Amino acid sequence: WNVYKKWNERLFMEMYSAFKSNRAQKDPSGGWYAGELWFFDNYIIPLAQKLDQCRVFGVSSDECLNYALENRKEWSDKGMSIVEEMVEKHQHRAKHKANEVGGFAPAEIKAFTQTHLEYVLVFLKKKGEFVS
Repeated sequence: WNVYKKWNERLFMEMYSAFKSNRAQKDPSGGWYAGELWFFDNYIIPLAQKLDQCRVFGVSSDECLNYALENRKEWSDKGMSIVEEMVEKHQHRAKHKANEVGGFAPAEIKAFTQTHLEYVLVFLKKKGEFVS
């Protein structure tokens, strides 16, 4: 469950970021919950069933199917609230990112030495994010 949840969140964040930055037309949060259930029912579980039938992993073959069914149940129970949490997490990150300069938070910048600041300026100039 934790592995699925981790990669599910990473994909969601990538797609939601693309939407929020106008690189994607559709807001993924609207259909994410149902889309994951569809993906379990039409791809993950049938694949796990075939792996179990083929016994491709020997005595462990049924584990894939059991984990797929357990993860689908967890998603069915908790997925809607998880989607809401992911949207809130993205908004929180975006709010804090707005205060960043070149990817550095204000507290990080305050802790820089003169040498650090010179290095960062050179780096930002190379990236085209700073013009003197």
